[in-house]
Amino acid sequence: MNDRPHAADDPARPALRRSLGVLDGVAVAASSTAATTSIGIGLGVTAGVVGPHLPAIMLLAFLPVLGIAGAYARLDRVEPNAGNGYVWVGRSLSPWLGFTVGWVNLVASVAFLAYTTAVTGSALLQLAGLAGLHRIGPLGLDPDSTAQTTAVGVLVLAAVTVTAVTGVRTAARLQTWLLVFEYAVLLGFCGYGVVTGPHPFRLSWFDPFAVPSATALAQGLLLAVFCYWGFEAAFTVTEEVRAPRDASRAGLITLVTMLGLFLLGSVAFQRVLSGPELAGHGARGLAYYGDRLAGQPLAALPLVALMFSAVASLQAGVIPTARGAFAMSRDRTLGPVWSRVSARYGTPAAGTLLIGALALTVAVGALVIPRLADLITATVNAVGIVVALSYALTALAAAVRFRSLLRTDRRQALRAVVSPALGALALLALGGYLGWSFYTSADHLEVSADNGWFLLLMPLVMIVSGFFVAGWAKWVRKSPYFTTGAGTDADSPKLLTPSN
Repeated sequence: MNDRPHAADDPARPALRRSLGVLDGVAVAASSTAATTSIGIGLGVTAGVVGPHLPAIMLLAFLPVLGIAGAYARLDRVEPNAGNGYVWVGRSLSPWLGFTVGWVNLVASVAFLAYTTAVTGSALLQLAGLAGLHRIGPLGLDPDSTAQTTAVGVLVLAAVTVTAVTGVRTAARLQTWLLVFEYAVLLGFCGYGVVTGPHPFRLSWFDPFAVPSATALAQGLLLAVFCYWGFEAAFTVTEEVRAPRDASRAGLITLVTMLGLFLLGSVAFQRVLSGPELAGHGARGLAYYGDRLAGQPLAALPLVALMFSAVASLQAGVIPTARGAFAMSRDRTLGPVWSRVSARYGTPAAGTLLIGALALTVAVGALVIPRLADLITATVNAVGIVVALSYALTALAAAVRFRSLLRTDRRQALRAVVSPALGALALLALGGYLGWSFYTSADHLEVSADNGWFLLLMPLVMIVSGFFVAGWAKWVRKSPYFTTGAGTDADSPKLLTPSN
């Protein structure tokens, strides 16, 4: 390590308060991953692509993501930083690629927040319908309308953004209680569905070679990667945990927990629902599943869990996104407003409020897609591609950083170099193949979830826009990041040795 003080020890630099433990990190990461939302909505979207092979897709997608998680954990041990992938990739590969990772994580998170805002509104409108409220004056309430769901959801987004400003510790405590309720409902209903479902259990559900086509396999895997997305939120609060290893433990615990829940949920859904039922209910998938298993009011519990999950993931999405922007601002790759730390709360309050405002703007812009199901499909496809790119570059950074282990310790090299590199190559291949399939599936551009050019344009805009922002940071702001790729408050890197 060098003699440069860490931000927490240097009063001249903005620093975040260290107050989190492993369980707090798990709460933030698990809420960001949003298992209930992924099961209630993501499984239906994925089933529409891969058919009855959800367990196979969830298990297969876990393998490269596990390699990515190992890369995050090892990099975090030698260089903890709220900017994580942005800093690690910038130092090990290229500042331009590093900025790309930070930028796509930022814009993908804002898109996710906008989509989750509508999902939250849909869940609340569905609950209102169960309570007998179907109209407000002349307006009929429609849980499938993006206009209505967004209008309701933005109120929740505003509330959770304000809560996130008051501190990660406060948010983590709230999310812990929400998670306890969500997981109790998920385990109860999914366990009951596995035992009592009318459709027979089939081993073919676990056979990835039975997926209808290579395009369906690639798209299904990236959708599954999207479902796992969020475990790395534990690493974005690494400067606020009491020990850097706590962030690694929290991220890995969250990822393994998600695998178990996704496998349980996919088997349970396919035991209870037919393929067309699962693929055709979109944002109402979990509520429909609850109705098939129980009568009211018990059938409403999965919908309440979905609402809690959406609320928690909104809050958890705001927090790591603001922390990533905070790290980029310290390096002058983003404006100074993002790194202003509240003297009262010890959080990047202004940046947190800006994230909420940007998500609101995108949510309003997304009204050009009138049906919620189409909005969900377009968003998860776009975010799945850019998340795969971000994960792959971070894993390649780990492989480059620890490559000397190939000569000194082959056992450690397998976990620190080979596994992340294979995961990265798999995700890059999947993203490239899916992008090509989108390009060749249409001959014109149309704002529609069925239009391949539109599905390809969304992730391309997310990625290419970052190069313009990076150019401004390099040549106008004169950011030192583009010279070294090092984060302002990062500790000096060191290679893993067997003793680490």
